[in-house]
Amino acid sequence: MAKNELSERLMQYALRVTRLVRTLPKDIAGEVFGKQLLRCASSVAANYRSACRGKSKADFLSKLKTCQEEADEAEFWLEMISESGLVKSGLLADLKREAWEVTAIITQGCKTTARNIRSEK
Repeated sequence: MAKNELSERLMQYALRVTRLVRTLPKDIAGEVFGKQLLRCASSVAANYRSACRGKSKADFLSKLKTCQEEADEAEFWLEMISESGLVKSGLLADLKREAWEVTAIITQGCKTTARNIRSEK
């Protein structure tokens, strides 16, 4: 997947999360879980964009690892929203799958970049 394609996919993912967060209950759990999810899901897109403008491969990898952490955290908050009953699990299935795929893609990108950096030394 090209960098610009992944960047667009991550933007769309963040927008889907934004739409979900707007539907959460306005109680303490909905507010806290929603803010946490929105923060980390949007951070994935923003940090990936920053990574693509990295000064070096090592800088790219460092920023990509931040994306990986944020993507994993977003998965966690989606699970919390689902398990807590704030949103029915079935309604979150597609978004949870996208979160998993995003995490997997970024994780593979980290592994490939790290391997490339090692092979250049």
